[in-house]
Amino acid sequence: MLFGKLLPREGNFFELFNDHGRAIADGARSFMAMVQSYADETQRQKHAADVDNAEKQADRITAEVHRLLHKTFITPIDREQIHDLINAMDDILDLLQDSSEVMSLYDLKSISDDVLRLGEISVKCCDRVQHVVSLLPQLSKAAVAEAALKTCEEIDRLEGDADRVMRSAMSKLFRDNIEVRELIKLKAVYEHLESISDRCEDVANIVEGIVLENS
Repeated sequence: MLFGKLLPREGNFFELFNDHGRAIADGARSFMAMVQSYADETQRQKHAADVDNAEKQADRITAEVHRLLHKTFITPIDREQIHDLINAMDDILDLLQDSSEVMSLYDLKSISDDVLRLGEISVKCCDRVQHVVSLLPQLSKAAVAEAALKTCEEIDRLEGDADRVMRSAMSKLFRDNIEVRELIKLKAVYEHLESISDRCEDVANIVEGIVLENS
């Protein structure tokens, strides 16, 4: 088994993945807090700043992973998988930050139930991403590998939930008598939020490949 033979000197990639996973979960919770307190401008700005801080922290971790890749001769998993995984994780926080900025730049006046539902699904997806990357160092254990695959399946189901909420939300937008500018704003927000679960699914697909190749 590859994972059982690894030595710490081969780079702290798993630790960095864990740190990035925590930043994703923190950013998602801050985003949801922003959505839930949207009517309070002071709280909204505070939580939006927390999302920005999580994204900056994640960028630093991503840069460190890339730096380590260049200087580490033997890596714990395939180099391309490390590269793809950290970039996919970074895309999640980029989208959380983009969603926060779109809501501000478009001067969204109120939060619809569908924005809340998509935000809730995003938080669950991000939580599952944090969990699944925390399992990577112990994939040599059959029970852990199985748990990782089950978590990947959970993320896939959540992504399906987000798709269904998105389709329903879009349908209501174009059925109901909504002012055109507000329709354009909400459509952009829905698309950004649905994309978060897509990027979480990208992470799940990469992790699933790692599990299958190393167990």
